[in-house]
Amino acid sequence: MNAGELVDRSFVAASTAVDREWAWGGSRGAGIRICVIDSGVTPEHPEIGPLEGSFAVERVEQDAAGDGRPSYRIVPDDEGDAAGHGTACAAIIRRIAPDVSLTSVRILGPRLAGDGNALLAALRWAVAERFHVVNLSLSSRKGDFKASLHDIADEAYFNRVAIVASAHNSPVRSYPWIFPSVISVGSHEVADAERIEVSPQPPVEFFAAGVGIEVPWVGGGRSFLSGNSFATPHVSGFVARILGKHPHLPVSEVKHVLAALSDNFTDASDPPRAPTPPVAPVTPVAPVAPVAPVAPVTDSAVLVSSATSDTSDTSTPSAEGAGHDESGV
Repeated sequence: MNAGELVDRSFVAASTAVDREWAWGGSRGAGIRICVIDSGVTPEHPEIGPLEGSFAVERVEQDAAGDGRPSYRIVPDDEGDAAGHGTACAAIIRRIAPDVSLTSVRILGPRLAGDGNALLAALRWAVAERFHVVNLSLSSRKGDFKASLHDIADEAYFNRVAIVASAHNSPVRSYPWIFPSVISVGSHEVADAERIEVSPQPPVEFFAAGVGIEVPWVGGGRSFLSGNSFATPHVSGFVARILGKHPHLPVSEVKHVLAALSDNFTDASDPPRAPTPPVAPVTPVAPVAPVAPVAPVTDSAVLVSSATSDTSDTSTPSAEGAGHDESGV
């Protein structure tokens, strides 16, 4: 596009009075493709349904490109979820936007740890495939990956691929959530799946429900989990609703719409919004015994997850995450 070219009004929301009816009234995310880069997703889970695709990142050889670095490729995957984290995130997305198309890319293992190079490969693939939304409930603390992640995040931004990424639960620097080209998410403690808050002090841009969230877990069980990992798929679902109704909006305008819909603006003339139920009820799964807490991820892991299990006290955030973390690489 060159200076002076006309832009269709459907590409912007700035000149529109943005409310929830305008933003996503009637939208359940139909036509929107979401890639969940995580620990995998349980196939045909009753709260998720069929997947568009299920893939894993496979290491090929040490120096296929001649640059001294290992090479990776995306391959079909039939192993499902290695830890439960990806299934939990996918189920939350489905609650918020029931009609989206979900694809899983497994990069995390049973202890919610993985290889940062696998994250790069998965993100590059998701951007090249032009998914509308990439849910990234994880991050990397390794500075070696910062530049590459920044470049991929920029490529996604300019190609209308919305990367929705968890902020770290701990007060540390990690990537890519801190980049302005992604939609960064922390968690609030309000028990309202429809509540979204805009942050007055970025780099965390938005907060969504992320404390004591009931999710399906491995082995057909259920658990109550806290952390930014579980706030992030709420926002991915909101983005899918918006794009389902306004498919031409770029990531910058999607951020504008999310901010306009936020519930934490102070205005004495407007009464607080009443809690809103999810778009559609979720078919319950037969309860089983609570699952054991997720094993903690150590700093030695290249990838770390913000998933923390809390089967006893769901009123407080996890100790590690303090209510604001992410899965990581």
